[in-house]
This record gives sequence, C-alpha cells and structure tokens, in this order.
Amino acid sequence: MIRPGRECGPRRRKWRLDAITAQLSTTHLQPFDAVAAEYDTSFTHSLIGRAQRQSVWREIDRWFRPGQRILEINCGTGVDAVHLAEGGMRVEACDASARMIEVARKRREESPFAAFVNFRVLCIEEIAHLKLPDACDGLLSNFAGLNCVEDLRGTARNLAPYVRAGGKAILCFFGPSCAWEILGYGLRGDISRAFRRLRGGSREANLAPGRKLTVRYPTVRSICRDFKPYFRLVSWKGVGIAVPPSYLEPWAVRFPRALKAAARLDARLGPVPGFRALADHVLLVFERVDA
Repeated sequence: MIRPGRECGPRRRKWRLDAITAQLSTTHLQPFDAVAAEYDTSFTHSLIGRAQRQSVWREIDRWFRPGQRILEINCGTGVDAVHLAEGGMRVEACDASARMIEVARKRREESPFAAFVNFRVLCIEEIAHLKLPDACDGLLSNFAGLNCVEDLRGTARNLAPYVRAGGKAILCFFGPSCAWEILGYGLRGDISRAFRRLRGGSREANLAPGRKLTVRYPTVRSICRDFKPYFRLVSWKGVGIAVPPSYLEPWAVRFPRALKAAARLDARLGPVPGFRALADHVLLVFERVDA
C-alpha cells in the first residue's frame, strides 16, 4: 500500500497498478504455467497443431488487414500475435499465465516485427482492467481459451469497449461435439467420454499432475446469445473435422499423408452445415455492433 503523505506520480501509480494486476492474476495461472515450457513442442510444432492453426490463420488473414490494431486474449506463447505482426498489424496480447508470456516475449524478440507486439499478463476475468487509448480494429481468441471462462456473457460485455463498431472478433472454441471423440471412445466402449461434450455443462481437465481447470462446451447458439447485444455472428466454421484432436499426434506422425488429406478435406467441410458442428474446434467470426 502507499503510505500517507508519500508522493505518488502517474508513473508510480501505473507501475503499482500493473504489479497489483499481475499479482491478482496469479490466482488463475497455475494450470497454464505448468504446461508453458512444453506447449510449443506438444502442440504448436506438432503436425496436428500446425494443421489446425493454418485453418484459423486463413480466417485471420481474410478478415484482418495491415495497419489494423488487434487485441488478442488467451495469447499463449505468442504464435498468433507474431503472425499478425508479420502481416502488418499492431497487437496488444494478454494471457493469464506469466510463464506463457515469458515464452511469448522470447518469440517476439526473435522476430523482426518485435516493435509491433506488446505482451502482458492479464486473465480474462480481469480484462476490464486493461487500459487502451482507443478501441481496437479486431479481437482474437484462439484455441479454446474462452472455454475456461465461467461468465461468458460478462466477458463479452467487458470486451465490447475494446473493439470499434464494425470491427471483427475471431473466436475459437472447443466444439460442442467432436466426431473423432465420439468414434474413438465409442469404439472403445467408453460412452461417457465419447459424448462428454454433448452433455454440456463443465468438466475438469488435467493439464499436468495436480493442475486442473474447468472446461465448458457451449453450443454456437448459446455463444451467440451470450455475445448479444454487443456482437453479431457473421460466419462460423469447424476446425478439426477430418483433422483429429491434438492428442492423436502419434497417428499423424505415423500417417503424415493421411493428415495432409484430412487437412484438405477440412478446408472443404469446415463451413458446411452439419459437418462443422462435429469439429474439434469451432471458429466464429463476430462483428461489433454500434453501442
């Protein structure tokens, strides 16, 4: 705390606010801190991780433009933020995990576009504390960070002021049903796991020994309902229909040609009604509406 009578200028106040915010955020960090060091090895650089991310990047490159300013939440190790910077955009990126941000900053320093990206430790539950001079042109949340949020409607309300009217929000969630899981676990007779997403509600996930978090599987309809009246749905597609979930990486390594064929099939089936609802992830594009 600041002692009575002690001078506290704008810089000191800002430093203390950042320190307090980072300290508050640590209550949400443990699960993601535990996997930060190996996340790039286990997912980012994996064959399945690359295939699924390329599908997301096609939408990012379609909707976001050079010169725009993008806010990224749940930025993880900074792969998408650096991609945006390489595309000529300025990026404000945040994540709940201090260790994820450490990896992201190292990645930024290895990029010739380091000046275009700013990383900070901030969890979604505290996004209202984010101070930006102006609203951004777009919003990005990739690979299911929002599935860990309990109050999605409140999160949408808190995010809305950071996106200008007409700006796009590209949000990637775990899908409410996954054909690979239904087939794989169903053939093993594990019916509970085969249909766990379809039951809705929340489930505990183990990221590392002793590190658990709660994951939710909202439907596209419920997501759209939670993001009203601030955002309207423009389009959505499935990511990972033929391409399997990342835990099947050994299959992808064994059959790389089959994975490439699956990725090509994904590109065709991704926007097709029916098929898109069976994907590992769903990618939704929203537009910010006038307040």
